[in-house]
Amino acid sequence: MTSFTMGKSLRRRFHRLGSLPYFYDVSARWAIWLAVPAVVCIAYTVIAGLVLVPPDYQQGDVFRILYIHVPSAWLSLFAYTTMAGAGVVALVWRLKLAEIFIVAAAPVGASFTGLALVTGAIWGEPTWGTYWVWDARLTSELILLFLYLGVIALHQSIASPRTAGRACALLSIVGVINVPIIHYSVVWWTTLHQGATLSLSGGSHMESDMLWPLLAGALGFSCLFGWLTLWGMRVQLLWRERRSRWVMRRIVNG
Repeated sequence: MTSFTMGKSLRRRFHRLGSLPYFYDVSARWAIWLAVPAVVCIAYTVIAGLVLVPPDYQQGDVFRILYIHVPSAWLSLFAYTTMAGAGVVALVWRLKLAEIFIVAAAPVGASFTGLALVTGAIWGEPTWGTYWVWDARLTSELILLFLYLGVIALHQSIASPRTAGRACALLSIVGVINVPIIHYSVVWWTTLHQGATLSLSGGSHMESDMLWPLLAGALGFSCLFGWLTLWGMRVQLLWRERRSRWVMRRIVNG
């Protein structure tokens, strides 16, 4: 197959994905493909993190909550970054599916952000002696939660779905500036929060028996994000297109 033929095939698939009926039909299958690794990886992370992994030599057993905290924090950044990317697609190419993705991903991302803040506070009390400090990392993560809630509130406050979708896209793009601030806050400022445990350039500071459950948790939470977002998109899609013929046909056919 020539590069021209491959490029033409990819463009055809991309345009086909923009078809709302086609996406609705295939998204249920995609959700199942994501659900299986999500359940398996998260189950392994919970069992290994709570039972199999030995206590940390400094923090003891309290470090085990990091197997939930770290993947949650990672997904809080990843989800908003994907929303910003979808926002560019929505504003430049006016793709309805990108608007629907933002609306569906915002509650899921907000949940991961809230979980990261709560688990971080639980870990911080025995480690720092307090549940909360106005630390650069904690404060910027809290701002991220407000950005998620802002997208949700903005969508609910505007009657027109297209206008609401574009407004949410714009807020997602503007708010993404907070993502690198969160990531580099421990480098740019003196904070109580520890530095990165994992780094693409610097490797890992964890033993392998502690590292693999953490990586499995990151993969499992990522699949969970995709799974929940796909189902949210299906719900949003049915609601926005409820008067269209293709939705009526699928409701009639079950």
